[in-house]
Amino acid sequence: MHHCPAVLISAPASGQGKTTITAAIARHARNSGKTVRVFKTGPDFLDPMILELASGHPVYQLDLFMGGRPHCRALLAQAAAEADLILVEGVMGLFDGEPSSADLARAFGLPVLAVMDAASMAQTFGALALGLQRYRPDLRFAGVVANRVGSAAHAQMIEKSLPAGLPLVAAVPRQAELSLPERHLGLVQALELPDLDAQLDAWAAHWGQALQNAHSGGYEFESVEFYVDGPPAPCLPLLQGRRIAVAQDAAFSFIYPANLDCLRELGADLLLFAPLQGQVLPACDALWLPGGYPELHAQALREHPSFYRDLRAHVQACKPLLAECGGMLCLLDELIDAEGQSQAMAALLPGSARLQKRLAALGLQAIEWPGQPSGQALRGHTFHYSVMDSPLAPSAHASNPNAGRAREALFDHGSVRASYIHHYFPSNPAAIAAFFGT
Repeated sequence: MHHCPAVLISAPASGQGKTTITAAIARHARNSGKTVRVFKTGPDFLDPMILELASGHPVYQLDLFMGGRPHCRALLAQAAAEADLILVEGVMGLFDGEPSSADLARAFGLPVLAVMDAASMAQTFGALALGLQRYRPDLRFAGVVANRVGSAAHAQMIEKSLPAGLPLVAAVPRQAELSLPERHLGLVQALELPDLDAQLDAWAAHWGQALQNAHSGGYEFESVEFYVDGPPAPCLPLLQGRRIAVAQDAAFSFIYPANLDCLRELGADLLLFAPLQGQVLPACDALWLPGGYPELHAQALREHPSFYRDLRAHVQACKPLLAECGGMLCLLDELIDAEGQSQAMAALLPGSARLQKRLAALGLQAIEWPGQPSGQALRGHTFHYSVMDSPLAPSAHASNPNAGRAREALFDHGSVRASYIHHYFPSNPAAIAAFFGT
């Protein structure tokens, strides 16, 4: 068992500033000499990139559906053994989704810090904060953060509106430099923001000043007990000696750190390469093309001296290739961007895809891969703006635990396995090993 100060940072809705506040707290603690571990609730790739840079450590997902309670508990306990502070950024609003951020907080005894945009409120702020606090009596609240506050007088009105026992941890002023730019699919990737490191230091300074204004004697988050259910089940080295290449750059950036850990625990030798930097596909036994933004880098991928040729040779040699979402789009005959411009792709999967300006699919997914025992699904999620048209018949379809419309197809074509699903490998290492070990 390990003790470590910890808090889950949530909000009444998206867009309140959770990521900015979480990153500011992480960088402020790091600049103070503390070891900070940050987690992201639910399936997300963009926020963790920013939080990783803020904290200096990889950001893992905590998702009760994708990973399960024992897996999430083990990740937290491992972090608590080495950290001075654990931060968990929630997803959407505190009670949104099944499982929700509130479910995660309750499962592991995490106090909740509610971030609320105060820009257009005064006393009503207190009413909304009280509603969050009392909606589920089984939650512990650390307090609230008033974000985008207009003045010291505004902060005082907000603080007076809060009920006893629900402290105002900080009132963060409204500043244009505290905002992150957005793009057609949401936040930009951290690696696309060359000044982000300096911006994080500015966020940390604002957070430190806000804390000083609210707590001149300092402020510490509550310590939480973290433990594991028992020794982890041994992972059989089913991929011992297998060389698995993984594309990793701005075009293929949607990678759960736990997926890489899972492959290593299975015994695989991982070979990371960056096609956009001109790096060639390493000599390998299998290949993983994760999701990302191939539509933004289609020309660079096409102009790579050997990338598409190497992909074709890999498939012609009947070596396994797993392509997820953007990785799948890269293998199609054609990709049409949101402006209607056609881009030729690798032509290893028959069909085309078109980017649209509205979301095409979103939701958690569970899918049984062909050849695996019935009832043993791989879990993951889907999030994409493109729609695909292919003559291929799906080899399987996913289910959605929340009864949503998104039920993605899986395609098997030669040695290629492709889907819009971002799979969470630790949910079924045996299925992953069976495919990559073929």
